[in-house]
Amino acid sequence: MRPIFEVADILRDHLAAYKEQYSLSHSQQKAVQAIMNCRTSALGGHVDSCTSCGYVEISYNSCRNRHCPKCQWSAQQRWINKRVEELLPVTYFHLVFTLPQELNALVSSNEAKLYGLLFHAAWESVKQLCSQEEWLGAQAGMIAVLHSWGQNLSLHPHLHCIVPGGGLAADGQSWVSSHKKCFLPVRVLSRVFRGKFLHQLRMIYGAGDLDLHGQARRLEPKSVFGQLVRKLYQKEWVVYAKQPFGGPAQVINYLGRYTHRIALSNGRIQAVADGKVTFSYKDYRQQGRQKSMTLDAVEFIRRFLQHCLPPGFQKIRYYGILSTRNRKTKLADLQKSLDYQPPQIHLGIGGLLMKDQKPVCPACGRPDIERAILPGTLLITAVRFDPIIPCHAGHIHGQRAPPHRHPGVQNV
Repeated sequence: MRPIFEVADILRDHLAAYKEQYSLSHSQQKAVQAIMNCRTSALGGHVDSCTSCGYVEISYNSCRNRHCPKCQWSAQQRWINKRVEELLPVTYFHLVFTLPQELNALVSSNEAKLYGLLFHAAWESVKQLCSQEEWLGAQAGMIAVLHSWGQNLSLHPHLHCIVPGGGLAADGQSWVSSHKKCFLPVRVLSRVFRGKFLHQLRMIYGAGDLDLHGQARRLEPKSVFGQLVRKLYQKEWVVYAKQPFGGPAQVINYLGRYTHRIALSNGRIQAVADGKVTFSYKDYRQQGRQKSMTLDAVEFIRRFLQHCLPPGFQKIRYYGILSTRNRKTKLADLQKSLDYQPPQIHLGIGGLLMKDQKPVCPACGRPDIERAILPGTLLITAVRFDPIIPCHAGHIHGQRAPPHRHPGVQNV
């Protein structure tokens, strides 16, 4: 069921007011244009018509931008299908590495550097402890996914990590299992993570590689920056460890809910009226209680767009035995030594159409669908975001009324 309100609607109505107060970065500009054009005539599409019963369906193309609320499901399914081939018949754990809010100003000014440092410090902490005989004595693996938001759209950088409960032994062939209920001691992991992140942060600052603008400008004096680092060393950094999963297949489906999630889905928007946006969120300080928050539309857009990642930044990363270079060697050898054959999943599941699969008419069920391409109206180099007359695209069959579709953009 299509949500009543969408982020695209809010951008169309209030982007001009937003731009009077704030500027758009390159990645934000691309995201805004993509979201507003997604599944409209601007991007073109196709018409499916049934030669048997006369059913007609018009579908517009998706933008496939990774920040678009409407374009993540198919990408998520493709990702899950690939990861199923890389499972091991072992216990898996979910770790969450979070940066303290005191670093938010620095993160806002140095997204690529500090998000990259977050990935690096988390993996180095896991790798170091796993390599020590005291804890595991083996080479570990990890899949990490970056989220930069909290439930209320505030800046809250953290990594969701899935790690197999064990690792590859020093002989390069056998598997070393961790404790079934505890992968690594959380308090030790938290302090190692804190030390590695802050050490690298000081190195970057000392080399003059941090951009200090906006609220981070106050950290330019060495004494002020040093005071912040000392404060962060004294603070306990929390690495959250969830209970282990029931089986390998559950791991991928679980992580799939995180890999292609964005800051806010259209389904969470409850109302848009009088220049304000109301959306739902979970208050984890009250056991995940469902609440509503109302923001001025401009503030809503600011919060949403602050989670647009820098161009080319990889928000999903693979490490150790799960890294790209080890999948066909170490990981494959482990699957053989553990006598495990990953389940076979094809792209046809979950409604994804395989290349050789002929579409079937949803009205009469016959494979008599003919497709015609609709060219897009978007001129990439010169676009204005003024909506034109709405294009109603949908179903024409019997008494079924075509659902509303958003207007495209007009060329200049």
